[in-house]
Amino acid sequence: MKKCIVTLKSVGPLVQGKHVTVDKLPGESAPDYEQRTWKNRLHIDENGNVILTPQMFKNCLSSAAQFLGMKIPGKGNSQYTKHFVSGIMVTDNLVLPLKSDDVKGMWLFVPSDGKRGGSKRVDKCFPIIESWEGTVTFYILDPVITEDIFLQFLTTAGNFIGVGSFRPACNGSYGRFKIVNSDWIEDTV
Repeated sequence: MKKCIVTLKSVGPLVQGKHVTVDKLPGESAPDYEQRTWKNRLHIDENGNVILTPQMFKNCLSSAAQFLGMKIPGKGNSQYTKHFVSGIMVTDNLVLPLKSDDVKGMWLFVPSDGKRGGSKRVDKCFPIIESWEGTVTFYILDPVITEDIFLQFLTTAGNFIGVGSFRPACNGSYGRFKIVNSDWIEDTV
C-alpha cells in the first residue's frame, strides 16, 4: 500500500448541497423554511466545523479516471478506471477552519425537483465557501497506480471534475482545486 498526502487549494468557490432533512414547522411557508434551513446543506463535524467529506475526494478522483479513460501501457485495452474506483481510499474529512455562521448563502432559482430542465422552479439558498485549503490523505491500494499517474488524475479531477454542488462534472464551475504539495509514501501498512 502507498499513501499520498496532498495539500489542495481551491481555484474558486465551493458550493455545498447536502440533502436537508429538517421538518417544516406548522404553517411555515416554503420561503420561510428555506431561509431557516439553508445552512443544513453544509457538511459539518461534531465540533461544528465545515468539512469536505472523504467521499467528495474519492468520487472526484474516480470520476476523473472514468473521464480520462486512459489505457494502461502494456495491458491492451485495459484502462485505469477500475483501479481508481476499487484501489484508492480516503478515510478522513478535510476540516475547514469555518463554522456554519461564517458561511454565506447564494440564492438561486433552481428546478423544484432538483433535475436540470425541470419546468417548475423555486428559490433555494446554497452555502458557498469562497476559498478553502487543506490536506487530504489518499491510500493507494492498487500497485498499478503510480505516483505520476495518481497526480495526473488528481490534477484532472481538480480542473475538470471538482467537488461539491454545481461542479464542472455537473455542468457547473464551482469546487475546482489545484495541488499545492504532495508527499508520496511507499509501502505503508
